[in-house]
Amino acid sequence: MTYPKKRGLASYGEVAVSSDVAYASPHRLVQMLMEGALDKIATAKGYIERGEHEGKSRHISWAISIINGLRSSLDLEQGGEIANNLDDLYDYMTRRLMDAVASNDTAILDEVSSLMTEIKSAWDALPDNVKNPAAPVHVGEPAVG
Repeated sequence: MTYPKKRGLASYGEVAVSSDVAYASPHRLVQMLMEGALDKIATAKGYIERGEHEGKSRHISWAISIINGLRSSLDLEQGGEIANNLDDLYDYMTRRLMDAVASNDTAILDEVSSLMTEIKSAWDALPDNVKNPAAPVHVGEPAVG
């Protein structure tokens, strides 16, 4: 593939992501952030396995930024114990990713990826009325989808 074609595909991907973000619900935005963090961690793991340290550092830094974004969106007052536990977990994940940068240990990336996958699975399993509280609930239909 020639350079202009690669650039065109990258531009198309950026437009698609921008469109998704523009129309996404708050719930979907969090899903997209979690997916992004998982993608960056997986990419960093590939860089470690190939011995490409610059790419590893860049992608782990990006994953840390995403996790910090998730962390900063927590409402610790309204969210109670769940928000506080997520805050602690995001802090732990960030520290572990920094350890992975220093040690080139893919097992740490697997650990953080597993934790994020578990959080994302719980987030994905939320009922529709929680995902989109403005959606009307029809009488006679279950509130959980």
